[in-house]
Order: sequence, then structure tokens, then C-alpha cells
Amino acid sequence: MTTMTPPLKPASVTPARRWYQEPYVWLVIGGPLAVVLASVYTIYLAVSRPDPVLDRTPPAVQLPPSVLERLSPEERAAIERSVLPANQGRNHAVTPELPKD
Repeated sequence: MTTMTPPLKPASVTPARRWYQEPYVWLVIGGPLAVVLASVYTIYLAVSRPDPVLDRTPPAVQLPPSVLERLSPEERAAIERSVLPANQGRNHAVTPELPKD
């Protein structure tokens, strides 16, 4: 005994939408577009607002002579080391003498 299957009905065809009407297209385009716009804005900020040039001279220790006379040589060296630039101070953190400029 054979059963006959009913004929297939054509699926309802929805009209084709244009590419810009599809939401997934905007998800694919939106991410990279946002990154490009953010990078352009970052470049604009970098060019229009440059960092100021900093004064690289180390500050001098301004202590009255009466205070300097009362300090031991170790204390005086510690005060002088406290105002060294970071790259010189970290290289001589363990050594007792200061770098000679």
C-alpha cells in the first residue's frame, strides 16, 4: 500500500529587501565604523592638544645653612638623593655615593 504525499506548497516568498534595510548589515558595518571614527577623533586630540614640554632640571634643595650644618653626611646624602631624577635615583638606590654629573 502506498500513500501519496500531498503536493508541496511553495513557501511564502517575502519580498527582497535592499541591503541597507537589513539589520545585520549595520551590525557588521557599525563596529569597524565606530573604531575608525574613534581613531580619527583620537588623532585629532593628539594633534590639536600636544603635551607641554616639561622643565627637566632637577629642583635644588633649599635648606637653610643652619639646618645643613646639623645634618650628618648620611642625612645630607639622603636629602640630595630625594630630589634626583627618577632614572638616576633608581640606578643608585643601593650605592652610597651620588652619581657624578
